[in-house]
Amino acid sequence: MNTEKNIESFRDSIATIDKEGHRVWLMPKKPKGKLFDLRKYTSYVYLIAFFTLPFIKINDNPIFLLNVLERKFILFTVVFWPNDFFIFGLGMLIFIIFIALFTVIFGRVFCGWACPQTIFMEMVFRRIEYWIDGDYNQQKSLKLQTWNKEKIIKRSTKFIIFFAISYLISNTFLSYIIGIEDVKALYTEPFKNNAGTFGAILLFTMVFFFVYWWFREQVCLIVCPYGRMQGVLLDKDSIVVAYDYERGEPRHHAKKNETKTKGDCIDCGLCVKVCPTGIDIRNGTQLECINCTACIDECNHVMDQVGYPQNLIRFDSENGIQHKKKLKFTSRMKAYTAVLLALLAIEVYLLVTRSDFDISVQRAKGMLYQFQGQDSISNLYTVSFLNKTKNDLAVSLKTENVDGTIKLIGKTIVLKKESLSEGEFFVILKKQAIKNRKTEIEIGIYANGEKIASSSTSFLSHLSRKKK
Repeated sequence: MNTEKNIESFRDSIATIDKEGHRVWLMPKKPKGKLFDLRKYTSYVYLIAFFTLPFIKINDNPIFLLNVLERKFILFTVVFWPNDFFIFGLGMLIFIIFIALFTVIFGRVFCGWACPQTIFMEMVFRRIEYWIDGDYNQQKSLKLQTWNKEKIIKRSTKFIIFFAISYLISNTFLSYIIGIEDVKALYTEPFKNNAGTFGAILLFTMVFFFVYWWFREQVCLIVCPYGRMQGVLLDKDSIVVAYDYERGEPRHHAKKNETKTKGDCIDCGLCVKVCPTGIDIRNGTQLECINCTACIDECNHVMDQVGYPQNLIRFDSENGIQHKKKLKFTSRMKAYTAVLLALLAIEVYLLVTRSDFDISVQRAKGMLYQFQGQDSISNLYTVSFLNKTKNDLAVSLKTENVDGTIKLIGKTIVLKKESLSEGEFFVILKKQAIKNRKTEIEIGIYANGEKIASSSTSFLSHLSRKKK
């Protein structure tokens, strides 16, 4: 908080747009420090996982697959089919509530430490930019420089590398959508057989390249709704990257080992220059802050230089800074936790009780019943089987609650692994077993002598319902 100047304009504008509405191109100072090193190691683990998981299979299933086209979703090798979508949807809801709970307690740490946009932007593309163009002062000079040989080489090199990495990310990303085998086919089979795959990869490549070459931090500030959500989720007990204004104000320009008469903040402005979203953390929590901690490292370095204690900027809460209070488990945190635990219990129950087989039996449309000789009546049915297991199964059908005969149309029904199978069959009942025009019957499905599923349907006949 700038108590001397009382600048409040940051509340109704963002750092990347000037008063005329033009884009302010950010060229942040290269970060360094203990927290930045920790973020690097975290990003290495993330990047290794991202680029290797599509190649890892367990029981012939990838660990993750979100195949919207075939409506097949795999999470941690568990296959979710369309009829399981409510379980998958509940899992997504639990994830959102977890993020909300996490934000209530720890602020926007996810954005700075685990969000794919931040990791790729700050830990991949931005570091390549520092390597090619230099630190922020060199980048500013290069931008103002005329298009000479040096600038053309640097811009061309960066363009090619950025596009190549975007292409690699696109291939990997699509592997999570259609599977690694389909992506491999693009490079091992004739192009005409995989033109659609190439078109999708090229489209995603252009999107990723646009984001990391030009759009950059605007994704966090304009597109992503999470920054606006935190305004509702955060309270004075939430842990955020915060400036200790009680200790730092009033600001002054200090020199090493001089007698201190004012606050610890020497108003060097480096916390602003190092920020990837261009904010001044001294103004307080802002929607642009992604909790990347670059300002903490930079401020600690400055404090060491002038001989002041570290952590003028640190992870803390508003109550922690103003009233020196420690983090407490508030009633809102308890409520979020209770809801999260309840949803988790429901999700676990649904996963445990989920059947490996689903069956749907319906009478054939447009047909009522058929006479079979003098003493029997039949109904024609269509049946759909969903086999979620990894084995092919030959199945047989039986009537469970009535004495009847099932006659298949065609050969024995074989359920292909992880696929939908269909068939048709007649149910034949003796006339003396039929008491009403509509009889409820249950069809059991057996494989290897064991009942694996069942389905209820109705049987129609020529008899009228008996009058009471």
